[in-house]
Amino acid sequence: MADRSLRVQLLGWLLIPLAGIVLVNTWITYGTARVSAGIVTDHTLLASARSMAEQIQLSGGLMEVVIPPSALEIFASEAADRVYYRVEDLGPGGMRILIAGYPDLPTPALPPNGLTPSYYDASYHGQPLRLVAVRQPMAGDPPRAALIIVGETLGARGRMVADLWVQGFLQQATLVLIAAIFAWFGLQRGLRPLLRLRDEVVERQPDELKPFSGGALQQELQPLVAALNQYVDRVKGWSAVQRRFIANAAHQLRTPLTLLSTQATYALRAAGADEKDEALRAIHANMQQMTRLANQLLTLSQVEPDGRPRRREPVDLVAAARRALESLVGLALERDMDLGFDPKVASAMVMGDPTMLQELVVNLVDNALRYTPVGGVVTIGIETEDADWRLTVRDSGPGIPPDERDRVFERFYRVLGSGPEGSGLGLAIAKEIVEGAGGSIALSEAAPGRGGLLVIVRLPLAER
Repeated sequence: MADRSLRVQLLGWLLIPLAGIVLVNTWITYGTARVSAGIVTDHTLLASARSMAEQIQLSGGLMEVVIPPSALEIFASEAADRVYYRVEDLGPGGMRILIAGYPDLPTPALPPNGLTPSYYDASYHGQPLRLVAVRQPMAGDPPRAALIIVGETLGARGRMVADLWVQGFLQQATLVLIAAIFAWFGLQRGLRPLLRLRDEVVERQPDELKPFSGGALQQELQPLVAALNQYVDRVKGWSAVQRRFIANAAHQLRTPLTLLSTQATYALRAAGADEKDEALRAIHANMQQMTRLANQLLTLSQVEPDGRPRRREPVDLVAAARRALESLVGLALERDMDLGFDPKVASAMVMGDPTMLQELVVNLVDNALRYTPVGGVVTIGIETEDADWRLTVRDSGPGIPPDERDRVFERFYRVLGSGPEGSGLGLAIAKEIVEGAGGSIALSEAAPGRGGLLVIVRLPLAER
């Protein structure tokens, strides 16, 4: 649409001020044309009056005048204006004698004094006139003078004003048109790099996520290219996360699905009820393991860094830990575990994603419950340490050898002999969540010389 066209908008913002200038200049030109036409008219009237004055003579004490044809022909124009004149003898004592012309032609309010002409406007027989009055001294005894008045209707002057005004308007309109043409071609040339960028965006394949080049673009358009490239980086990160998720899911679910198929086949072929029940229990256990694995994979896909801004808001770590432990009470009772919560503070405010911080506690405690032998002890504590909150998960299980403690944060890595239940994702998820909240996580021995595992999470205090 035209109102959405950048070219039209830029051209409009360029031409609208020019059009305003043209309107102002047109108004000024009209005034100038009126002044110019008035000057020409006044000069013509004065020339006619002077021509008549030159023909006035004294003969035998009488003043005579011969109106020369040139004095009237000077007014010839297409407007066919009418010219009126009047010649008077200004005798002594204020006596005025008409010598020639129209006796009722209006006279000036202030007759000319000396040789300076007097210009004035008047109406004669219903027509507006422009007139000039000239005083012509005559040699004699006593000295005498003649008064010459010449007037003209205003048709020629009006036409001259219109011609001058139209000519000035057309000149300025032509200049605006020329400016518009040059501006249009300039915009076409200036927007060409932007159109090339548009074509490059349109022609890109869905899997082509390389940065756009902005070298040929103007300085004002460089931020647009930078924003596009940032968006491409975010899409690339998100795409990589999706590919990793699909690859991880395919890798981890292939074996359980194969085992599930084998167990179902065995159950179908089993003849006795005991054999079928045993196969169904194995299938149920395998399904539970697959459900936990799928949930962990989904959580991992949510916490992976993909270029998107993470959700950050004040979270009470004590409340989040309490909700997480409530969801794990059933597992603790099932394994006859002593699950304890010993916070040293009533509230511990940190900045992060509430759901992910609760998931952090769930993963750490779930790992501790599953890897600690039945009847063991798992204790969660929260306290302050320097400028951080310190979340600890302590268990009485076999622990992790020191040389393995860094590697267990890798995805799908499991310590040999740790049991069949784990997927190798719990600590990897915990590390991603902690680092996303700006904290750190470390492992150590729960009790020196007595084994067990102590997980230490440090999270910065939320700014008040």
